[in-house]
Amino acid sequence: QVQVVESGGGLVQPGGSLTLSCVASGSILSLNDMGWYRQAPGKERELVATITSGGRTNYADSVKSRFTIARDNAKKMMSLQMNSLKLEDTAVYYCCAHLTYTTGGYYYHKDSWGQGTQVTVSS
Repeated sequence: QVQVVESGGGLVQPGGSLTLSCVASGSILSLNDMGWYRQAPGKERELVATITSGGRTNYADSVKSRFTIARDNAKKMMSLQMNSLKLEDTAVYYCCAHLTYTTGGYYYHKDSWGQGTQVTVSS
């Protein structure tokens, strides 16, 4: 069983900060690209930020200079530091990890998604 689990969401005022975490577990051989996505009510899921296994990052224009993505490969963890939060950052945030795992003596590749964590920015 391979899974990723997010944590750290909550309610914050505009201008505030939150840090989201994502932990991968199971028979994982390698964690490749990882990323954060979000989906606001009535909108499509969109990319927030991604990070490669080597630490190369990519951000959506809407969050550049405000959000910072990071990962700890040894701990199979990823984080998203969110500063200067805006009302429009309100969404369910999802972690996605492209990983290689083993089961039954075989190797598999998959994109593993978490269940999401709610971030609400409101005064």
